[in-house]
Amino acid sequence: MITSEAVNRAIDYILEHIEEDLSLERVAACCHFSKYYFSRLFKAQTGESVHGFIRRVRLEQSAFRLKTERDRPITDIGADYGYSSSNYSTAFRLHYNMTPVSFRKRSCGRSMEHPFFHHENWRMESFEECRRKIEVRNVPDFRVIYERRFGSYEGLSGQWKRFTQKYGDYLTEKTVFLERTYDDPAVTEAGNCLYDLCMSVGEDCLLENTTRIQGGKCVVYRFRGHAKHIYAAYQTIFLVYFPRTSYELDTGRSIFDLYHRADGESMFMELDICLPVR
Repeated sequence: MITSEAVNRAIDYILEHIEEDLSLERVAACCHFSKYYFSRLFKAQTGESVHGFIRRVRLEQSAFRLKTERDRPITDIGADYGYSSSNYSTAFRLHYNMTPVSFRKRSCGRSMEHPFFHHENWRMESFEECRRKIEVRNVPDFRVIYERRFGSYEGLSGQWKRFTQKYGDYLTEKTVFLERTYDDPAVTEAGNCLYDLCMSVGEDCLLENTTRIQGGKCVVYRFRGHAKHIYAAYQTIFLVYFPRTSYELDTGRSIFDLYHRADGESMFMELDICLPVR
């Protein structure tokens, strides 16, 4: 868990400005720290240097776009993150052990191993199956207590149990639980996934680790089933649903899961996958 709110602010800043020219000095300045102190703090909290984190996120975001923007030239996607054609191919190969062309060819996801439930058989739904579970609607904003996690989703039920016990004094009958996600596990290694456990609170909550999750127009997928099938649901939305609609992800807002029911023993889940669109 990332316990430093300064590091959390820096991560938010990096993600918001990832396509810009970012430096250690610029990121540290947003947190009002010297670059030397902040560099040590960030590494201690995340296990990565600021430069390494920025570099990895750029490559992973570009990989996601290679996968979902299949008609867009590869060089254009690399250029969005500051790479020339040759530099992008070299950097991508070093990170993924394959070229961007090869990655795009195999990124349909149908033959890729499940990142958390290894050797689990899974499939994407058809467009019609997916569309029956989706509605497009305006989702409200949520003010939340959050804890940011950096690592695999395995053991998530135990993390949720500890989270709800820790903040039990803030629970009411109106409390809503959310999980904000930042990565696609198909392109980010399981150990590098970034996500927030969240619960809604009122404006009178004075804890430092509060934030507002922006709602607005979202594609909302109604998920009901075992947790191991959430991965397939996401891949269906990205690779089957979006390509056949006019909707585009609004990268300026967060993707989040809105929980209705979660059984830690059976792993049965009822939740809404909310993807901001424009």
